[in-house]
Amino acid sequence: MNLVLNEEQEELQATVRRFLADRAPLARVREVMETPEGRDTALWERMAGDLGLPGLIVPETYGGAGLGQVELSVVMEELGAALTPSPYLASAVLAATALLETDDEEARRDLLPGVADGTTVATLAVAENGAWDPGATAARARLDGERWVLDGVKTLVPDGALADVVLVAARAGDELGLFAVEGDAPGLTRANLAGLDLTRRLARVELAGTPARRLVSEDAAGALERTLDVAAVALAAEQLGGLQRCLDLSVAYAKARYQFGRAIGSFQAVKHLLADMHVAMELSRSAVRYAAWAAEEAPDELPVAAGLAREACSEPFFRVAADTVQVHGGIGFTWEHDAHLYYRRAKSSQLLLGGARFERARLAERLGI
Repeated sequence: MNLVLNEEQEELQATVRRFLADRAPLARVREVMETPEGRDTALWERMAGDLGLPGLIVPETYGGAGLGQVELSVVMEELGAALTPSPYLASAVLAATALLETDDEEARRDLLPGVADGTTVATLAVAENGAWDPGATAARARLDGERWVLDGVKTLVPDGALADVVLVAARAGDELGLFAVEGDAPGLTRANLAGLDLTRRLARVELAGTPARRLVSEDAAGALERTLDVAAVALAAEQLGGLQRCLDLSVAYAKARYQFGRAIGSFQAVKHLLADMHVAMELSRSAVRYAAWAAEEAPDELPVAAGLAREACSEPFFRVAADTVQVHGGIGFTWEHDAHLYYRRAKSSQLLLGGARFERARLAERLGI
């Protein structure tokens, strides 16, 4: 097991960091989050055209880079640090992984090249009434002549309002299946939800006799579970990036802000707070590196590793984001300061993919507790 990035992975990290600093600074993030779409189309095209990021884990056979889960975690960490408003989690992680986990070679040939080059934005619709458990799926699939049609409602769908393709978990009789729905399909109604995090759009998706393509999968439930585990590791890496940026902001401010003739970082209370934030960051980083390694090299360990990574990152990120506001004092509470953007992302990502209670219950079940 190697929990240290190699030279190529460090170069990837540095390249993505420079790119985002140049193309998506927080000033630009604020502009984008105020738009109805909530995404920077030009940035997404550059992410695809210049860096090939949407196809990072897509095999070269389908036009992707063919890299692994460690590289994906590196990219997600930088996107989290920059709060980049893009459909990366939805398309490059959730949808790409779901397609790769199916047994449908024809669907992969049809859909993955577009996902890899960024021309197709896809997403995965699993949650219903806020619950991310595939076993609780109530959406139904039925045959209408020779075609499948879907009925039901999905919530908390990442970038679901603007996705070109929505992969929907639905029940066909007693079986759980995965279905691909075109964004302009009849009977499909989508709307963004009002959320705390303005840098990530979640949508409500309604299906009423909506035509769909069933993806071939011998074990759709297992494929969805593995997809959500991979997504959990990616989301944990994103949380780690946000946590690290909060720590960096707090340390820089504690050095620059003077009170009573001294930098506030010299006061014991602030020093202890920053030390606790640093410890949280190091523990989170170790958990993410292990989970990313497991996703790549030890799939049998992934279910537990993914849960541990989420547990190690979700609450610490939220706590560190809240402490960042405190370190900055009065200015930290203002709309003009960036601290609240990380606070919002920390809380929303803490609840994404099921939230702490769901994650802990699933982790306990996998550990046999």
